[in-house]
Amino acid sequence: MNFLTIGHRGVMGVEPENTLRSFVAAQEAGLDVIELDLHLSKDGALVVMHDTDVDRTTDGTGAIAEKTLAELRALDAGRGERVPVFEEVLEAVSTPLQAEIKDVQAARALAEVMNRRGLADRVEVSSFHDEAIAEIKPLVPGVRTALIASRYGTDIVDRAVEAGAATVCLNIRRLTLEIVERARKADLRIIGWVVNTQDHLRLVRAFGLDGATTDHPDIKRTCRFTA
Repeated sequence: MNFLTIGHRGVMGVEPENTLRSFVAAQEAGLDVIELDLHLSKDGALVVMHDTDVDRTTDGTGAIAEKTLAELRALDAGRGERVPVFEEVLEAVSTPLQAEIKDVQAARALAEVMNRRGLADRVEVSSFHDEAIAEIKPLVPGVRTALIASRYGTDIVDRAVEAGAATVCLNIRRLTLEIVERARKADLRIIGWVVNTQDHLRLVRAFGLDGATTDHPDIKRTCRFTA
């Protein structure tokens, strides 16, 4: 498999994160995969936002779960962009997606969309939560899943295997050769995040990782990665 460059919330280093504008820019930059985050609105819409509240990324305040889709749509998500729903992203770009789910409820809603639209080949499902990964696997035949971790030890490999994940997405700043070797022995694919500097690129190459999640399209343009 070729080395994958994954656009973090689109290209959040240069465009408002988790917006259609950011996702289109990631596709135009030639990134291999686009990563996004999913939450449920008060009325059950699968909306694309990272935080549990809207305060940081919009001109509004309050929890996503306490707002209807119409209320979320009224917010400015940066440069006049609106909070998108997942299916809008599917229409806006053709690039493969890595969809991060925050809880079991979002897993079930995503599974419904994936089955209805036949997305098992296009969408990899990721989460920091083992139970969310375990929840979606039996709901979507053939789904590819990834366990994400920021602070972790060698136990991350056992957790990924137990949850049925095929990939681990790991904070590059905490990655060790021991963890890489254990993951390889378990036949896990390894993605490093967030890779935004030349030093991080060199570390990714030294570890022989399968891909890198980045905020900046320039990571792709360096053309320094090989299969």
